[in-house]
Amino acid sequence: MKTNLFLCLTFLLGLGIAQAQNLPTSPEPGKCYVKCITKDEFKDVQETIEVYPSYTTLEIVPATYKTVEDRVLIKEASKKLVYVPAVYETVEVPYTKKEGRSDLSIIPATFGTNSRTFETYPATSGWEYKETACDSPNKEDCMVACFVGYPAQYRDVSFTTLAKDATVTNTPVSEVPGTYTKQVVKTPARMEEVEIPAQYATIKRQVLATSATTRSNTIPAKTQTVTRTVLAKKGGITTWEEVDCGLFEANALPIFYETGSARITQASQKIIDDNLLALLNSKPVNVEIMSHTDSRGNDDFNMSLSQQRANSVVNYLVSKGISRSRLTARGFGETRLVNRCSNGVDCSADQHQRNRRTEFRVINN
Repeated sequence: MKTNLFLCLTFLLGLGIAQAQNLPTSPEPGKCYVKCITKDEFKDVQETIEVYPSYTTLEIVPATYKTVEDRVLIKEASKKLVYVPAVYETVEVPYTKKEGRSDLSIIPATFGTNSRTFETYPATSGWEYKETACDSPNKEDCMVACFVGYPAQYRDVSFTTLAKDATVTNTPVSEVPGTYTKQVVKTPARMEEVEIPAQYATIKRQVLATSATTRSNTIPAKTQTVTRTVLAKKGGITTWEEVDCGLFEANALPIFYETGSARITQASQKIIDDNLLALLNSKPVNVEIMSHTDSRGNDDFNMSLSQQRANSVVNYLVSKGISRSRLTARGFGETRLVNRCSNGVDCSADQHQRNRRTEFRVINN
């Protein structure tokens, strides 16, 4: 331990200087002292207060029902009309399948032949001029007038004569009879009236047995015990406490945690109780908790894990009644290795174990 950092104050300063700077009086050589300013002392007092008043609640007691049965008409009696169709019978009806007629026969006309002479052109006569040969240049001198007669012209015409005109003979043809079947009404259609009886059913219904009422309940008041911290003794007085000089340096404690976690093992809790808790209960000093890891793993993770582990020690001491204001937690990760086992260096498990440590030291108020 570097005791030369904390030499007895009587060797550093004379008695007069000590009084002027409010240092411990009558210090002993080789001793170390820590300046302590007394803290305000508090005590817890308990006070019972009413957090909820007493009151009355109203509870509804619902109505009750009973079931009764009734016979009810579900379909009234009525009548229906049933149609009874007509009954038919089949009869044969004669008819004229083909009417009678008279067939006509024609006797054609008969003819004879005859003839008749007709004058087709009458007898005629008249002057006719004929030119003859002569030496006169005037043609008229050469013309001769002759009186010529022409006999009548006749023609024989044959023709047909009617011997007997056409006649008709009448031959009667008898009719063709036939029959067909016909359905005729034997019993006419009618409507018959049929009675339809009424229909009944049994129903269940709920009738009111008891009406709804209310019931009151008194709810007692709720109280709560409040713990208040009150000032018991005013602090602020400067005192000097003799402390082992070695406590001002980093002191390692065999505190172990669950793997990859900040949870303190039960064995380590006893180490804290026997050392840190005993010191803090015997001396009004402040303590800094420092946690370190080895170089294995991610640097940022190691820094965070070391801080969590230092916090775990502080939280444990607080749970034992130590004021949090007297404790400081600091995690250094792998920044303060005690050997050469930094990142990338091949080291044994024991060498890495030396770097995984939790330390504490006393610090001034």
